[in-house]
Amino acid sequence: MVADGLTVHGPSGPLVAPLGSSVVLRCYVDELLSMKDLEVEWRRAGSETLVHLYQDGESRPESQHQDYHDRAHFFTDQIQHGNFSLRLDNLTAEDEGKYTCRVYIQQDYGETVVEIKHELLLVSGSDRSVYAYVGEDVTLNCSVDSHITPEHIEEVSWIRTDGNIPVLLFENNETLSDSSHEQYRDRAELFTAEIPKGNFSLRLKSVRTEDKGVYMCKVFAGGLSANATVVLEQLGFSSRHIAVLFFCFAAGSGAVLLLFSLIYCRSNNTVSTSNKIWNLQLSLVFCPNICMFLAFILWGFTEGSLSETIACSALYFLRPVMLIWAMSYLKYLQDILKTWINFFTISREVTIFTIVFYSVIFTYGWRKRAHDASIIPRVYSGVFFGIVVLACLILSRGKSFSMI
Repeated sequence: MVADGLTVHGPSGPLVAPLGSSVVLRCYVDELLSMKDLEVEWRRAGSETLVHLYQDGESRPESQHQDYHDRAHFFTDQIQHGNFSLRLDNLTAEDEGKYTCRVYIQQDYGETVVEIKHELLLVSGSDRSVYAYVGEDVTLNCSVDSHITPEHIEEVSWIRTDGNIPVLLFENNETLSDSSHEQYRDRAELFTAEIPKGNFSLRLKSVRTEDKGVYMCKVFAGGLSANATVVLEQLGFSSRHIAVLFFCFAAGSGAVLLLFSLIYCRSNNTVSTSNKIWNLQLSLVFCPNICMFLAFILWGFTEGSLSETIACSALYFLRPVMLIWAMSYLKYLQDILKTWINFFTISREVTIFTIVFYSVIFTYGWRKRAHDASIIPRVYSGVFFGIVVLACLILSRGKSFSMI
């Protein structure tokens, strides 16, 4: 650029550089200039913030704006050759913009404008949903452009978007596992060896049914932020889940078959069938409870619900023992207790179970549709639940089988 007869040259186009790097803002003249009365100043275009100043034969760092202390430097040994370029270190997002290099020599004056553009922070995830079986390990991809080195990445956080649940946090070049939600603690980790390559993919171990959802990888670097999302889907049940379903089905269907067999044998009670009745009674006490005990053990290994597993397994393990212990005392029960026992017949137990089961489903559906614009689905579900309850109450008054 020419001003008052002095030609000052600069780059032909904008300078593009990654965050955290150094960039040279070129500014020079073709002819050699006298060092006497030479003054060079670099300023931000528009704000006129002083980036650096060369005056009276030396650079003046004390005149710099505080944002450029120890970051902006002249090539002092090149100034006598007409090179007034400036090196700007540790580039940040705030450094983007135009800079003016003004050269004053006696009565002459010239300037040139240099523009800096930083590379955008790009974070990529997975375009397709990730599928996994329950109990497997799964990898959720997240990579940062390689031009940004890990030491310039301030923070990488993995969160689950529904509920904004923290999964894992990487900050100050350190993985902070304690910041994870208890649901993901000791199950979520980064690939440490891949971090220098900008790979912040998440490994989620022993996937559970409740892990299904949308996960977000948020990256903060040099005042910039970007994110990528990954959808975790489930492909189906694992072998453990199938085993849980098998034991539950065996407990339910086995109890029904044993009960009807016991009722049939009692209706044809003879001396020859008395031993069979006794075996059926023991089977009815032990088999369903043992199956449910095993089902909850497997459920605990699969879903990690330790407290529920211990409580339910202990209940089903102790229940046969309690029933056998109580059998010898049944004949001593008072009539009022026998009346209560007779009241809780099979049909009434089924009624109570059905009402409790459908009330859980009804409550879940009611909450899921709490924010729907239309109330019609909620009305339908309420009417359906009312019909189920009414039908159960009517059926419970019918003839039922007594266990006593």
